[in-house]
Amino acid sequence: MEQQNWTMVTYFIIKGISDVPELQLPIFLLVLLIYLITLGGNMAILTIIYLDHPLHTPMYFFLGNLSIVDLSLTTASLHKELLIYVTGDRVISYVSCLSQVYFLGWFISDELLILTAMSYDRYVAVCNPLRYITIMNWRLCSWLAIACWVVSFVEISPYAILVTSFSCYKSNVIDHFFCDLVPLKKLSCKVNPTFEMFTIIEGVFVLTIIPLLLTTVSYVFIINSILKIQTSSGRRKAFYTCSSHLIVVVCLYASLFLQYLRPTSSINLSSNKYFSLFNAAAVPILNPLIYSLKNKDVKMAIRRRIRFDLVSTSI
Repeated sequence: MEQQNWTMVTYFIIKGISDVPELQLPIFLLVLLIYLITLGGNMAILTIIYLDHPLHTPMYFFLGNLSIVDLSLTTASLHKELLIYVTGDRVISYVSCLSQVYFLGWFISDELLILTAMSYDRYVAVCNPLRYITIMNWRLCSWLAIACWVVSFVEISPYAILVTSFSCYKSNVIDHFFCDLVPLKKLSCKVNPTFEMFTIIEGVFVLTIIPLLLTTVSYVFIINSILKIQTSSGRRKAFYTCSSHLIVVVCLYASLFLQYLRPTSSINLSSNKYFSLFNAAAVPILNPLIYSLKNKDVKMAIRRRIRFDLVSTSI
């Protein structure tokens, strides 16, 4: 039998988006631009929600939580690629690598749960508009938000433990721009069967399918209620209140399916990096753009803030 070069590792080398020297500067500028747009867009959403009292509603409370998750997700996934260009250091310690896997899983799981909570909020707004304020009170919203953060933190924890069961690796070079579960599984010389079973039960079913089913059920009731509205203008208005959220949900689940929910054997790591880049960068950029460009309340809040600042500076 051919001897395999399997070894224990204490650190990994991040290959990055590309190792072509001529592409390093364009890639750095692209990633930096993506990060700055994500940072600026989500910070703008958080600021306008905080400053504008009419936006102190359950929908924008959850949107604020979503912006915090997006900022965290983008920072956790892109910071190493930026540091590689600035410092030239592609090395990441074993502990830091596993920590990155954990935090990325936490933020992705949290985003799915927050979007699920937002779908319930939209369900109540469309199907029970007269009881909306009573049902979606601040106590319920606060508990839902806390539950999203805590549950996602807890349910992703077994992954951090099970990833340590990868006893050896064929190489310590990760063909990615951050430490991700898929390339680590590809590099592992032997994956614990418990991990594979847990991935199917917890990763696919609990983390992904259940939030998707809950969101789908909410939208089945929402669409059913919209179809019962007599006037076309009323139907458009009702659908308009949900369209931004629905677009974000479709984009996120599509990118997660392409990145994680395919058989490991069919995943090409080079192409998977671009799905990861879309999930870690494009989706957090889309959220503030969609909610600001398609949402009249946000656009009105921005105009009010601009007018207030103009009046304040003229006094």
